[in-house]
Amino acid sequence: MSDLWEERLPYALPALLVLAVFYGIYFGKVLAQKRRGIRTRQIGRRKEKSIHTVEVLMSIATLGAPMAQLMSIAFGWSHLPANARFTGFLMGLLGDGIFLLSVLCMKDSWRAGIPDKDRTELVTTGIYRYSRNPAFLGFDLMYAGVLLLYGNLLTLGFSVFAMVMLHLQILQEERYLVHAFGAPYQAYCRPMFLLYSVYDGAGGKDSVAPMLSAHIDRFIAKIESDYRACQN
Repeated sequence: MSDLWEERLPYALPALLVLAVFYGIYFGKVLAQKRRGIRTRQIGRRKEKSIHTVEVLMSIATLGAPMAQLMSIAFGWSHLPANARFTGFLMGLLGDGIFLLSVLCMKDSWRAGIPDKDRTELVTTGIYRYSRNPAFLGFDLMYAGVLLLYGNLLTLGFSVFAMVMLHLQILQEERYLVHAFGAPYQAYCRPMFLLYSVYDGAGGKDSVAPMLSAHIDRFIAKIESDYRACQN
């Protein structure tokens, strides 16, 4: 019975809902900050070649992805079964929810791109207690969800392109945040996603092992300290 219901579900509406909610959150936040004199979109404003190149390519990818998604919806290009498509709808809604929590928790510190002159606050509360990059996770889940709803080579290509560029942007932003906030940001990184934190903070492959060892030592020491406190 549930399989029959999934087969008959008009998937264009769920896909459009996922996209409308996601980009409604994005542009709603941009408009709200604009009214307070805040320029949210900072993409491509930095002059450093590596940052500028990544952000320009990311901008192309994140503009191309929704165009591919909308074309796929309009022409009904999908080669996946109904259960995969319904899973994609749920995944897309999850991405919307995570993205919403991310921009709400960031308040007026949220920027799209690495700011050139703006000075923002380091946000470590709310959903940022569990992930350093929940907004990017929201993007990835939305792309993956719509890809399951409308699976085809065009959507696949642009979704993968966008996800790769978002990951490269994460690496750029991590380096910027270390420079901007120093020790407080490094302390914030330590307990979160241990291996990911070590890899991002490493200057090269040779430095990963000692950094990993140091993180593990601190992690074990923290567990032992908490255990002794419980015993007392």
